[in-house]
Amino acid sequence: MVTDMKEDTILDNIVVGLDIGTTKTCAVIGFLNENKQVEVVGVGVAPSRGLKNGVIVNIDNTVSSIVKAIEDAELMAGCEVSSVFVGVTGQHIKGENSRGVVAVANRSRTITPLEMKRVIEAAQAIVIPMDREIIHVLSKEFAVDDQTGIKDPIGMTGVRLEAEVHIITGSTTSIQNMVKSINKAGFTCNDIVFSPLASAEATLSRDEKDLGVALVDIGGGTTDIIIFIEGGVAYSAVLGIGGIHVTNDISIGLRTPIDSAEVIKKKYGCAVVDLVDASETIEVPSVGGRAPRRLFRHELAQIIEPRMIEIMEMIDNELVKSGKKEILAAGVVLTGGGSMIEGTVEAAERVFGMPVRVGVPENIAGLKDVVSTPVYANGVGLLKYGAKMSQVRQTRKTKSAFTSFKDKLKHIFNDYL
Repeated sequence: MVTDMKEDTILDNIVVGLDIGTTKTCAVIGFLNENKQVEVVGVGVAPSRGLKNGVIVNIDNTVSSIVKAIEDAELMAGCEVSSVFVGVTGQHIKGENSRGVVAVANRSRTITPLEMKRVIEAAQAIVIPMDREIIHVLSKEFAVDDQTGIKDPIGMTGVRLEAEVHIITGSTTSIQNMVKSINKAGFTCNDIVFSPLASAEATLSRDEKDLGVALVDIGGGTTDIIIFIEGGVAYSAVLGIGGIHVTNDISIGLRTPIDSAEVIKKKYGCAVVDLVDASETIEVPSVGGRAPRRLFRHELAQIIEPRMIEIMEMIDNELVKSGKKEILAAGVVLTGGGSMIEGTVEAAERVFGMPVRVGVPENIAGLKDVVSTPVYANGVGLLKYGAKMSQVRQTRKTKSAFTSFKDKLKHIFNDYL
């Protein structure tokens, strides 16, 4: 429970990250502390019953999951919240690269924020179907005249400014259903964030993004991929396969209920048969009131390995398709609940042929021990993203107020001139 003094401190800048997944809904409450570090003060998790492959198929069930997750997080944090930053995924999400060019029109030929805004608008002037909308326009790099590879051209001099961006779009109806569910639960949506972009915020270092890295978030119903090259997003994709497919295979293969298969997967699962002790046994619940059975653990691994290899091969196909696989100097970072199965890193390294590690939320304070697992990567990433956006908005608000104050002073002095 947060003390009254602490509560007074954080209510002004409290942020909530809401990860609405296929199998679970996770709410993470926190704030930016005096050390400019995100401090987690509340966490809530509830089963998801209203989504399929990352897309809402039942609003009422989704609302119930949202309310339960946020209520649990509020109880832990000792405060109430009203708005959230929410992650979005699903196969309706598409990413594409685009370029824009504008002339530097001001008299001094100096690039200002206005020119930056114009060139970004030019880059996002692509044909988008009526049933889709832009979620993000992520700048990769800029070019001033013939000089390329520029990250921040403001203040430079030139006659032509060019921008390369990565545009992420999604289905308007899917996004509207997400926002409607949040509103129906009694909260407002601050922003919609592409889920792996948030996970990257929590798990990747600046060096990895600069060197070239692929983040792979293996969720319940989808697997999200995002590639960073020289610090910018170069490729993104969503695959309609995830941990729930492994659970279904176990349920069918071992003839056990879905809930029991999920528990068995988490407790005894292994993605590589060779890593399992041949003599180790596990207890498997049966269906129809029959007595539990004992099976060798390697039989479980024999069910899991083919599916995990299939998932890794699908991911590898996307890495090849991106055209960036050969320049991923920092390798691949796996996160999400599906990455927690024993042997997943070994299986991935066999397929990808490059270094692989599991990513967990880093550089956080507060309930660090609770959220430092891949399961919370997206929730913590949304919290970090939200804290960063809130800080930017507060800075703009302060600047605007200061500008307004200066204008008032000018008017006062002008009256006496």
